[in-house]
Amino acid sequence: MATILIVEDELIAAESLAQDLKKLNYEVIGIVTTGEKAIKKVMISPPDLILMDIMLKGSMDGITAAHEIYQKFKIPIIYLSAYADSATLHRAQSTPAYGYLVKPYKIADITTTITIALAKFEEDSKTELRLSQEKKLNQIKTQALATASHDLRAPLTSILGYTELIKDYGDKLSSDKKERYFNFIKSAIGEMNDSLEDLLLISRAEEGKVTLYPDEFDLVEFMQSLVDEHNNLTEKHQINFTCNRSFHVVYLDRKILHHILNNLMSNAIKYSPDGGDINLEIQCDSNFITLIIEDHGIGIPEDYKVKLFQLFERADNVGSIKGNGLGLSIVKKAVELHGGNIEVESEENKGTKFIIHFPQNNLNII
Repeated sequence: MATILIVEDELIAAESLAQDLKKLNYEVIGIVTTGEKAIKKVMISPPDLILMDIMLKGSMDGITAAHEIYQKFKIPIIYLSAYADSATLHRAQSTPAYGYLVKPYKIADITTTITIALAKFEEDSKTELRLSQEKKLNQIKTQALATASHDLRAPLTSILGYTELIKDYGDKLSSDKKERYFNFIKSAIGEMNDSLEDLLLISRAEEGKVTLYPDEFDLVEFMQSLVDEHNNLTEKHQINFTCNRSFHVVYLDRKILHHILNNLMSNAIKYSPDGGDINLEIQCDSNFITLIIEDHGIGIPEDYKVKLFQLFERADNVGSIKGNGLGLSIVKKAVELHGGNIEVESEENKGTKFIIHFPQNNLNII
């Protein structure tokens, strides 16, 4: 049942209109006599539709009130009018009205005008939402391209530099130096691949085009392999892994799970520049699988936590530590795709703990 507010300074006409609306199964949430009162009423209890008399008494006529209400609250408005001069009608036509009812009203005209107005408003709202989403997506893509250009330039420069060294001085370089240069190149290619994976995944996620491809695998073995992989990438950190089970078979998209954990573990290493322990833990019970990644690094400023999972946002305390502001947004979307949720506990200069919960009913647990 649609709710309607009547704005009419002729109380007898307003009461008569309210009775007709009730007969048509609409709910009249109030009758007010001025534009100022209409705005106050909408702020307290917004209706689905407003019937607004054009010629209201007082400092604010119906057209001014309608314009302000629509701009602030996006509520469809039908004008009520017995007579208005051409200038007033011209003003009314310049506002986003969804119909006109001419006094005296016929009950058939009321129901037809309201039905058409509500349908048109619903269609306009869907169109506005779609355009807003498209605009947001285009902005993300534009910023993502700029980010990609910035992120790829440094590793490409490194690759070019080391390949030139190997080309020009390869026969004079020791095997140790050659291996070191090749490792630098390999690392730069890994950086580029990670950046491109982030950009592709966030673009697909914003378009709603990410599809899960789950399969069964042992989560404990999967995690241990990931820990070994990251322990081999750092000399200053020790990644410790614990689980309350020796094996745990789950049904998840392992590629996206790898993306989630790779982001969080890479962040734990990156934002602990002085090194130290990083703890990774799995807790399994009858309701949830909980993954915990904890570091003792620079932490997250309190005022930044509300923006933590927003695209392209980075905290003020990261300094010269590289990053594109995509990782945690991707992690959150990827966790939610699996029906899970992510929490964070952090204190600046003391470290950060990320806690991920996957509900059991979305997993086949053996």
